[in-house]
This record gives sequence, C-alpha cells and structure tokens, in this order.
Amino acid sequence: MKRKTGFICDESYFWHQTGNGALFLPAGGWVEADVHSENPATKRRVINLLERSGFIRELERLAPRMATVEEIAAVHDEAYIKRVERLSQTTGDAGEMALVGLGSYEIACLSAGGGLCAVDAVLQGEVDNAYVLNRPPGHHAEKDRGMGFCLFNNIAIAAQYAKQAYGLKRIAIVDWDVHHGNGTESMFYDDPDVLFVSLHQEYLYPPMRGNPHDTGAGRGTGYTINIPLPAGTADAGYLEAIRTIAVPVLRQFQPELILISAGQDASLFDPLGRMMVTAEGYSRMAEELLAVADDCCQGRIIACHEGGYSAAYVPFCTLRIIEALSGAKSGVDDPFAPALRQLPTDVVTPDQQSYLEKAREQHAKHWPVLHENGG
Repeated sequence: MKRKTGFICDESYFWHQTGNGALFLPAGGWVEADVHSENPATKRRVINLLERSGFIRELERLAPRMATVEEIAAVHDEAYIKRVERLSQTTGDAGEMALVGLGSYEIACLSAGGGLCAVDAVLQGEVDNAYVLNRPPGHHAEKDRGMGFCLFNNIAIAAQYAKQAYGLKRIAIVDWDVHHGNGTESMFYDDPDVLFVSLHQEYLYPPMRGNPHDTGAGRGTGYTINIPLPAGTADAGYLEAIRTIAVPVLRQFQPELILISAGQDASLFDPLGRMMVTAEGYSRMAEELLAVADDCCQGRIIACHEGGYSAAYVPFCTLRIIEALSGAKSGVDDPFAPALRQLPTDVVTPDQQSYLEKAREQHAKHWPVLHENGG
C-alpha cells in the first residue's frame, strides 16, 4: 500500500563536528588520527543515495525547525542544556564520548526539532508516517549529560512533545540500535504512558544497561521491555524478538503513536557492533512495526535515525526502511546481497532462542499476552 511518507533532513546536520579520531576515541597518544565513527558521511550518504536513485521524489520533504529550550527541558536539565550551549562556543565533551563542536548546540536543537516536526506532520495528517535523518543522534543522552555521541535525546523529546502538545496517553518507542538506549529508558522508567522496547547487543554499550530484569519503576513497572541479544544475531533472531515479544506487547499496549530509534549499527558491516542484520532484515522489521501501527494508531509511525557507522552499508539499510514506510520501491538492489547469501541470516540459533526465552519469561510477568505467544 502506497503511503505519504515525510522525510526530514537538513544540511546543518552534517556540519556537527566530532573531530578526528579512531572509532570512538579522539586522536592523541597512541591513537593515530583517523575518521571518527560518528562522522557526517554515515548519514550524508543516505540522502546521496535517495537523490541519486530518484527515490527522494517519492517522499514528502519537510524542513525541521529548532527545538526550543523549553521543549528540550521537558526531558533535560536546563543546566545541562546551557552547558552544551557554552561548550559549542569553544568545543568540548558534554559527558562521555559526547563531543560538542563549534556551533553544535544550534545543530543539536535542529536535530531535536526534526523529531518535533515529524510529530506535527504525522499527528496533523500532513503525512502518514515519517523518517527523520537527524544528527547528532540522541538515545544515549541522559537527563543531565551526553553519552555515546548523543547530546539531546531526540526521540525522548519527540515523545514528551507528543504527550504535552497533543495529549497522547500511550506512546511506544522501539529502539533497535545495536547499543542500549539508556537515556530514553531513564527518562521514561517510571512513566506508564510510554512503552520502551529495546533490542540490543548484550553488554555492548553502556555495558551494564539493558538487562531483562530492568522493567521500570513505580507506576512504570513493566513498561520497559529489554531484549538483549548475543553477538552474531542476524535477521531471523531480530525478527523473532520483534514478532514474539515486541509485537504482542505493542498490540496489548495499543499505542496512539509509535516512534522508532532507528540505529542501523546492528548491520553485519558495522565497526561498533557484532550483529549480522542485513538491509532486507531492516525492511522486514519496519514492516512488522508498520503493521502494528496500522492496526493500533492509523499507521502513525515515526523513525528517528540513531547510530550506524558503516558509511558504505547504512544507506542501503536506511533506504529499505524508508521503502517499507512508504510502500514504494526504489529499484535499487542491495549491492552487498550477493556476498551475504551463504551467511545464516535466516537462522535463529539455540543460543539466541535461549536469550529470547529468558526475556519473554521476564516480561510475561507484566504482559499476559506473552504467555499466549510461546511463554
């Protein structure tokens, strides 16, 4: 089914500078200068592919706006916001591996504003759904500090905005970034109005976050669904997690809006993860969540870009997600697919199944529907 999909991006997103370094470390000492993992090319090449293929014409281009201090302060401490603003006049680190370059404050406000524009466009019926290619990413950012390349928590700001501006009572956030969305979890840990579902590689980053027994607190108990997966999990394992845990819980929750923290760093070419998801796997995950959105909330689903550090492969993964959201085809074949045919991407190993069973058992304590789905 063809849909009107909004696409939000801005050249400013590519001007946020993380400096030179190697992987996630700054250059210096024994670390020779290289390209930092969170560099503009990892996302610029997405829009390059959309334009080169002509698929951008299938999308509704929307311009982001700057999120206001008040909108960001709905989830972040004002002292932290001011610190980021101050650092962006000189450069520095806003926490843990959260580099602020010259002018990064304004760009981070625009990145958060991309999610707000998507919420407005979808909830006001301007588009059916939306993809936000924003930068810097956000899901690691905690209330009072940045982490893991993230300055302001874009997806959390969007969710809180949807609650406050539109009065939504049930918002679901599905985070499939290979790293745990610790900041998003923290911000809604005691909030029963926001269901947070995270699929991530166990013990990766942050290493002690995202355990299945972390299910929320107070009135929010049960509304955090952590599904850690072992290294090497491919398409089949991720789809099994979505179909047997995430989807049943989402359907029981009946969200009014679904937000995706779309990190394409679970791909098998990513330098910061050890998973094996293909571009086709991302397409199928998006289709599963879109089906839930169709049944529960008139197809209202928004994806905000998070991680993904294989500049060569992220564009093809992201293209497949946007194709799934729009119902249109780009005609672009995954050029890496022939090299992947011998890999067991369609297999759920006994080890992976064991992880899923443990997660399902934990979350079934709060969601009876999981007893009906293999529990």
